[in-house]
Amino acid sequence: MDPGWINDLLPFAIASTCQKVEQVRCSEIADYASYDGGPVLFDFMGFGRPVGDLPKMFKPGMLAASWGVSLRMMARGFGFELDDITEWFEQEPAPEAFDMAAGHIPAGGVAAMRFKICGVVAGREVLVIDHTTRLRGDLRPDWPQPAQEGGSYRVEITGEPSYRVDVCPSSARGDHNYAAIASGAGRIVNAIPDVIAAPPGLRTPLDLPFNTARGVFATALAR
Repeated sequence: MDPGWINDLLPFAIASTCQKVEQVRCSEIADYASYDGGPVLFDFMGFGRPVGDLPKMFKPGMLAASWGVSLRMMARGFGFELDDITEWFEQEPAPEAFDMAAGHIPAGGVAAMRFKICGVVAGREVLVIDHTTRLRGDLRPDWPQPAQEGGSYRVEITGEPSYRVDVCPSSARGDHNYAAIASGAGRIVNAIPDVIAAPPGLRTPLDLPFNTARGVFATALAR
């Protein structure tokens, strides 16, 4: 979902009702304790490492490289170009050791993190992607909190009118982490017919027709 439709489809749909927009903020606020992707959590994101022992994700330029495409695409859709993309992150250590689905977190190892990637125009952060990721829900209560237990996504538009829209994925097959992954995959799979029909080349959601998910009701409506 992020990078994904939380960073393009939803902001554009909401902003299309506004008279003016000053800032768009897209957030993921999630507890990853049930996610068993060890290489992602430990190697790329750096959970369990000492605070300050930076993983690949926090090397200079990596956040902008990973999420900058989404920011530039949003800017293109809104009709302007970014002057700059900035990065910020903060890590929080575990107060004591604990175990989660992917493995062990030692006392003092990173157990929560928050990072932001901002699209800047004329010195102002006009587009913001904001991630708050915890391995325990009690860590850093001062950081953004999800709209449902476990995790949610949020799009906030400052403008006229202003909005805060929370998306709370769930699934009969798993928890919030499973639902979020299924959602991201579903967007891709349902776009296949439009991608096949498009001219050759690299395409973004801005280049494809609005996807109405034609066919997803087929099983439910079968008689």
